Amino acid sequence: MGFKRKSSVWLGRSLLGGAIAFAISLVIVANGQDILSAQPSTAFTTLPSAQIHPLPSNLAQWRDPQQSGDYFDQVQAVVVNYLVWSTFPVTVYVEPPTDAEQTNPFTAKRARTWITAVEKAVQEWNVYLPLKRVNQAEDADIQIARSLLALRFDRTNQDGETRKLPILRARSAETRFELYAKKPTVAISDPFSMSEQPSILSHRVTVYIRPDQAADYLQAAARHELGHALGIWGHSPEQTDALYFSQVRNPAKISARDLNTLKRVYQQPTRLGWMLAS
Repeated sequence: MGFKRKSSVWLGRSLLGGAIAFAISLVIVANGQDILSAQPSTAFTTLPSAQIHPLPSNLAQWRDPQQSGDYFDQVQAVVVNYLVWSTFPVTVYVEPPTDAEQTNPFTAKRARTWITAVEKAVQEWNVYLPLKRVNQAEDADIQIARSLLALRFDRTNQDGETRKLPILRARSAETRFELYAKKPTVAISDPFSMSEQPSILSHRVTVYIRPDQAADYLQAAARHELGHALGIWGHSPEQTDALYFSQVRNPAKISARDLNTLKRVYQQPTRLGWMLAS
């Protein structure tokens, strides 16, 4: 995979109704229901070398007595290697009802249903990686928002073959991440030391989930996209995993294979969480 380091990167995954190919500027092509895209943002001159962070305690303690295996071979390394959080808890902002939604009983109820489903998914993942709800979007590592996502043209059928004529598919969710330089926290008594310290390469994630879905599917979409946001940048080929590549009638809970995969991701070197050259 080639990439010119002339900028930081926005990358996004979108949950679609069927299997399509990745169509991206990083020239990654794979079967799956998500689309990755890259857009320029803040420029970096150099990126830190990839190193391994200590395993988060809950993942370190995770054991799979059934030895269910994983789908780590489906997880894609990107420009930073792997999407690993190194500072915990990871802060999460869940969009509250807007004033416009509150003026209509239907949209107000729909927003509450959406929020409840998303909160349940956050609690599911919180068992394995520490997550903390925050009330301000600017304070969040992960922002989860309601959004009616645009349709996308799909030229790939269920067997991964290219169609002669594309069809439009509705997307139920999308996840993007942005790289940025984060200044380390310093004591208030030393106000000048922050400008002297090198920044840390960090990332923010935004998850968009359509509100016009049944509660079970909303929770499944949030569970799936949070799996991406927490580091599983790929899909499982098995319907029994939360990160299965397509929506199913009976969505799976977080499986042992999901957790085995996440644990392997956090055992990989990453450029995230390490200091940038000053």
